[in-house]
Amino acid sequence: MSAQNPQAGIDVVPPILEMRGISKEFPGVKALSDVSISVGPGQIHAVAGENGAGKSTLMKVLSGVHPYGSYRGDIVYEGKLQRFRGVGSSEAVGIVTIHQEFALIPELSITENIFLGSEITRGGVIDWGEENRRAEELLALVGLREHPATPIKHLGVGKQQLVEIARALHKDVKLLILDEPTATLNGADSQHLLDLILGLKDRGVSSIIISHKLNEIEQIADSITILRDGHAIETLSVKAHEVDEDRIIRGMVGRSLQSRFPDRQPRIGEVFFEVRDWTVRHPQSPERLVCKNESFSVRRGEIVGLAGLMGAGRTELAMSVFGRSYGSYVSGRIFKDGREIVLNDASEAIAHGIAYVSEDRTALGLNLLDDVKESVVSAGLGKVARFGLVDDGEERRAAESYRSGLRIKTPSIDEGVSRLSGGNQQKVVLAKWMFTDPELLILDEPTRGIDVGAKFEIYGIIQRLAAQGSGIVLISSELPELLGICDRIYTIFEGAITNDLAVADADPETLMRSITTTQKKAATR
Repeated sequence: MSAQNPQAGIDVVPPILEMRGISKEFPGVKALSDVSISVGPGQIHAVAGENGAGKSTLMKVLSGVHPYGSYRGDIVYEGKLQRFRGVGSSEAVGIVTIHQEFALIPELSITENIFLGSEITRGGVIDWGEENRRAEELLALVGLREHPATPIKHLGVGKQQLVEIARALHKDVKLLILDEPTATLNGADSQHLLDLILGLKDRGVSSIIISHKLNEIEQIADSITILRDGHAIETLSVKAHEVDEDRIIRGMVGRSLQSRFPDRQPRIGEVFFEVRDWTVRHPQSPERLVCKNESFSVRRGEIVGLAGLMGAGRTELAMSVFGRSYGSYVSGRIFKDGREIVLNDASEAIAHGIAYVSEDRTALGLNLLDDVKESVVSAGLGKVARFGLVDDGEERRAAESYRSGLRIKTPSIDEGVSRLSGGNQQKVVLAKWMFTDPELLILDEPTRGIDVGAKFEIYGIIQRLAAQGSGIVLISSELPELLGICDRIYTIFEGAITNDLAVADADPETLMRSITTTQKKAATR
């Protein structure tokens, strides 16, 4: 029911959600300080900020992950003061969160995942017919054309995201919280998801979206709250034309970024690393080639990009070169400084000065049970060991050096990496591999899911490594990033390299043409 504004004589629709003066502390860290936001019914409200600004913490307070009593402030939802004791109590009133790391069970079917914990039963037995019928209805709503019996493990990331939303709709969602929903999606899947969120808005569902993709925020949000260092800096109205990327960035980082990329004067040397005629089979489907006779080279001090759509084979190429860590090797040769080398496993790759930073930092880049100091030295333990034992003093000195040098925001090097923000976790992963003194550093989506300020710092780290003579291979789904940071770009389509372009000769249209067609086979330079 709307309330009347007595001064203006206008009906004012009350917000569906108000978070008033929310403060939250962890040992040694004040994550939120007197933060307030308001979301109108059927509105999309974006929350922007650097990694560590408090965005996810604020949403965890709202969803009950941080229960009542662990924070200060009030949550008013649908006009009632709420005291959520856990996730179940927030979901019971229609607040559903879709996290960046999906909560799906790969071995179970779509139907089983949608109804997990809220099964449809008759006489104490699951009614599979009704569940599958209802699942088909939910999948149609989100635009996913898959059989409900399909196991989750057979779906791509974009389709898994849609299953998460279907599950939220089953829970009669009224307020949907999406944490970096398009971080792992390609352009087409991202746009489909954004259109779906707008469609839910038309159905009266409110949304809160956390995203570092400022163009997407501008596209769909009605209003934007900017957080910095745990404080709400300002809330901007899109309808009032208060929003542009520069203003959002200024609020996020406290300064204007005139350039998204640090200035650099490349000092590129001779070719020192070459891959020739590299062919690899898919690990589960031997008839399928994921790398098809691919060749590329890297010079010292050069930043080389790999561009391609999701599923094109960029990661498969990088991982298979890094000690045959992916797929079944068929043929191909690797040369370093003009001599052929054989890399049968990751340890041999590391011994030859090659490092690989995975796109999945939490599953493959870090052991989340370790602290910062253990993580930093983990790939080069021999450098801090004496007589076969880790020297605690050397370990601490090395970790402290990288903590300060890379500006890793952490109370101490004894802090668990699981407690760090995504951007700071990524810096720890970079520190781990920098500690091995790599001659070739392969970076797979190194800035995915992190804010513009942290991106700028990571670009600077990449450039410093190149200036020291390391060769860099950078995989990225963001064409502006590749054009802004690389010296040369290879394009990949369906497991084959289709072009080799100097950045001076490249533009988004040329790259897009090369990653969507078998335009031409590039000659190795």
